[in-house]
Amino acid sequence: MNTLPPLLLKVGGNEIDDNAFLAGFVDAAAELHRQGPLIIVHGGGKEIGALHDRLGVAFQTVDGLRVTPYESLQLVKMVLGGLVNNRITRWLVNAGIDALGVSGVDAGLVRVEAMRPGGQDIGYVGRVVDVRVDILERWLADGFLPVISPVSLGVDGHSYNVNADQVAAAVAAAVQASRLVFVSNVPGVLLDGAVAPRLTIDQIEAHIASGQISGGMIPKVRAAVEAVQAGAPAAVITNLAGLAAGGGTVIGDR
Repeated sequence: MNTLPPLLLKVGGNEIDDNAFLAGFVDAAAELHRQGPLIIVHGGGKEIGALHDRLGVAFQTVDGLRVTPYESLQLVKMVLGGLVNNRITRWLVNAGIDALGVSGVDAGLVRVEAMRPGGQDIGYVGRVVDVRVDILERWLADGFLPVISPVSLGVDGHSYNVNADQVAAAVAAAVQASRLVFVSNVPGVLLDGAVAPRLTIDQIEAHIASGQISGGMIPKVRAAVEAVQAGAPAAVITNLAGLAAGGGTVIGDR
């Protein structure tokens, strides 16, 4: 049995519909999987939005969370559990990896409760309350690479839409991952035009306040901070080149 702590990769929904990106991601994942146990958590927001538009189903966000009534939840499940999870798993299997496509619902892997920001009812949107470490450890010990869709199982028995960053953070903390790597289209956190090799949570907040970290990088660093605060030893923001070379910005609590 491999006793190395797993590495967890979180890949966003803005990249995984691009075949060139997916090919590079699979190559890097295959190499990392040869070195030790690996878990992947994926999003799919871009394609969820596209399907809503195509079918004329309106949606809105509250505090950055997609409001998910029952009709919208069905589309979320179609995209995340069907289209996206199947695509990533298929590419990995075709690369010779024993990838196992699952969602947080399978085996009760990720349990959640309804999220009510400010007391607002935003539908079937969940907050993680438990991760079944035992089933993940069993899959990893058998050589599988779990590919996890963030649709998860509510304590009330319903399926819930859950932010993929939050699922990744919770899983990384639960399995005591060596680190959680957020793979995106940026090489890391840029300060004065150069990638910062390491930042603490306090430094990140200071750079946000000063405007050095801005725009789309803010939600990325905030997700990394949440992962560390949830118990992950460290989080990394990087791109495919950084994933392959071990580069990017490492974010820790000190």
